[in-house]
Amino acid sequence: MSVLQEISQNVKSIKQLDYAVLARRANQIQKELSQGVRKPYKELIDLCWGDPHSMDVKPLTFVRQVLAACVYPELMSSHKLPLDVRQRAQWLLGRCDGGSVGSYLAPTGIPEIVQRMSESIRRRDGGVPCNPDNIFISPGSQWSLTNIIQVLVNNEAPLRTGILTPVPCHVTTIMSIKSLGAAVIPYFLSEEHGWALQVEELQRALESAKGGCNPVALYVINPGNPAGYVQSRKSIQEVIQFASEKRLFLLADEVYQDCVYGKNSEFVSYKRVLAEMGPPFSDTVEVASFHSVSKGFMGECGLRGGYVELVNLDPNVVKYIFNLICKDSTTPVLAHFAMDLMMNPPRPGDPSYPLYNQVRNATAHEVVNSLPGFSCQPVEGGAFVLPRVFLPPRAIQKAKEEGMQPDTFYCMRLLEEMGVLVSPGCEYGQKEGTYHIRFCIMASQDIIDEVLKRLTTFHTKFMKDFS
Repeated sequence: MSVLQEISQNVKSIKQLDYAVLARRANQIQKELSQGVRKPYKELIDLCWGDPHSMDVKPLTFVRQVLAACVYPELMSSHKLPLDVRQRAQWLLGRCDGGSVGSYLAPTGIPEIVQRMSESIRRRDGGVPCNPDNIFISPGSQWSLTNIIQVLVNNEAPLRTGILTPVPCHVTTIMSIKSLGAAVIPYFLSEEHGWALQVEELQRALESAKGGCNPVALYVINPGNPAGYVQSRKSIQEVIQFASEKRLFLLADEVYQDCVYGKNSEFVSYKRVLAEMGPPFSDTVEVASFHSVSKGFMGECGLRGGYVELVNLDPNVVKYIFNLICKDSTTPVLAHFAMDLMMNPPRPGDPSYPLYNQVRNATAHEVVNSLPGFSCQPVEGGAFVLPRVFLPPRAIQKAKEEGMQPDTFYCMRLLEEMGVLVSPGCEYGQKEGTYHIRFCIMASQDIIDEVLKRLTTFHTKFMKDFS
């Protein structure tokens, strides 16, 4: 019997991403360039993923020094490392059995680090209490999100579990929801209003799901990905009221909370707004909040560290979540350390603070808010820009002839002619008849400038070729 016959339909429902076609061609182009094949460009620029270190954004010195000393403790005997670096490394290693990063950890994480995280969250939220027993460190925020969704999904119920999900939305979450057997209930963000989340649209989406699935959760991303919006306090209040009225569990993806650029924008957590609203909301609306060391100014994508904080959950439910987390191996030790370094950075007066602050401020990006030939909403936060591309009918027809979505066709031509790899908007969802591209802005200014130069040149030629 073929194993293919036994594969879950949930897994089979996951389709190949349009990005995969672009990525394969990008790999071929890289090989061609290394073999001396002549092209209009000397190097390929990949802006598909939010990986700052791959795009010339330098790692934070303090973080790398502490991690290096933890991996090779003999470095702590050298006075080349600042005193606060050596003290932090010594403290972190003291939390491990045998003082080694090679030791096993408890499934829920190092207790002292979790306690320090809870204190950091309390400071972030203006004094709102944070119970360390409700924080679970994980190998990345996506891992946490998938496990919480798994708890919510009931595959034995007559109707599939439904989760309201924004459009556009990063594709990994969509794939996780589908692979677990749940239904995606799309709600559209308003591009015309800066990708605003509107309660009227949530209501429409909920009505559309009647009879088809059982909606149990509302997934929100703030700051946005792939669209760079930042929710206002008023918007968050409206969403919380909606979730309360409809008895929906709130999944708050807040991994880009440290990436806010808009002059009038401010990150406020769902937990803080919920607490400020008071009863009945503050003690009844259930929330899971996610964060990660991969995102934001730290950009340590390869360390795979994240966490989920649970708010207002029944203790019995928390127990089931604990059991689910315990079935897997613990999060890597270095991910725990990175989490502590992110949430408890050097403070004014510490030896490492001047350089840390200088490097961190240097990663504040000059955000792209207008591009020739595009319609681009203001980027208030996050790591990506999602401009709308107006494609001529001939280009759309040509894309259909080649079996591609129109914006995938546009991205393929951009890759071939200019050596720039970006993602098509169809990957993340978009209103019918609209086309977008997504690319990361967490890159060095030199790379951003070069990409804009190539993109402007390409777009002008593309429009001329298909006019």
